[in-house]
Amino acid sequence: MNEKGCMKCGSRDAGQKDVAMTGTGLSKMFDIQNNQFTVVYCKRCGYSEFYNKDASAGSNILDFFFGG
Repeated sequence: MNEKGCMKCGSRDAGQKDVAMTGTGLSKMFDIQNNQFTVVYCKRCGYSEFYNKDASAGSNILDFFFGG
């Protein structure tokens, strides 16, 4: 990792969790959560970024969050 921190407060303390969300149309009507994301958030200020889980599967998402 590099020496950068959260782009809002500079903290290096981050967490991540996986979330699922509904889309539009029929998936929303039937509450089908077919959109998968990983959320990386700063534990100090709460700033968050969403990353498409499929596109970021082989990457270190924390490096993206910290500007790496």
